[in-house]
Amino acid sequence: MSALRTALLQSSGRPGDVAYNLKALARAAEDAAAAGAGLLACPELYLTGYAIGSGVRELAEPADGESADEIARIAAEHGIAVAYGYPERAGTEVHNSVQLIGPDGTRLANYRKTHLFGCFEQEMFTPGDEPVVQAELAGVRIGLLICYDVEFPENVRAHALAGTDFLVVPTAQMHPYQFVAEAMIPVRAFESQLYVAYVNRTGPEGEFEFVGLSTLAGPDGVVRARAGRGEEMVLGDVDPGFLAASREANTYLSDRRPELYGSLG
Repeated sequence: MSALRTALLQSSGRPGDVAYNLKALARAAEDAAAAGAGLLACPELYLTGYAIGSGVRELAEPADGESADEIARIAAEHGIAVAYGYPERAGTEVHNSVQLIGPDGTRLANYRKTHLFGCFEQEMFTPGDEPVVQAELAGVRIGLLICYDVEFPENVRAHALAGTDFLVVPTAQMHPYQFVAEAMIPVRAFESQLYVAYVNRTGPEGEFEFVGLSTLAGPDGVVRARAGRGEEMVLGDVDPGFLAASREANTYLSDRRPELYGSLG
């Protein structure tokens, strides 16, 4: 089975300007597809911007809204899957969500952030309640989390036990927490034996300073791709053959003793 080349789009776009961000996503999809990527992953709340106050609720759209339709068109035009963060309107609730669109424009999966970080997110969003959301892409089982979610090892382990091969994590990682990208993401990939893509925003936005450092880590704990601090797109491969060999050599998952862990719940 061939590797799934993945493009990590490290960008904050233009906060508050959905039309601009869609055009930038289209350019990135074209470039990523030309580089052989089968998946383009974008940051948390890429569609609207993160630090835009109540604007994040005002710009929220349903999972099948106009922006989703446009991203489906972009994906199909370039034959590349797209994972993008956006504020999702569902009735009277707004969720911090990520949607995965297939290379034919089909909506494959939609995940709502379950662990909200800080007062801003807790005031603006309703947390999701479905911890494991997955979809199949090019023979790879992809799972979705968002930012703070990945800092809870239980979330990542739940994905590993559910058969996730590749965890895609849009994020809005801010100073001074850059150690998450630098150290925690490779450890999460190693301890749960899967690939993890952590795709960040960059630069100042409102009261925040996003640190970049978007990372693709493998099940051996080795970083396959890492961005710097500015706007850029980096590429790395998710290799199902290597993942299978790594899981055979590293017996973390099979050596677990769940009967001892009841108190952790």
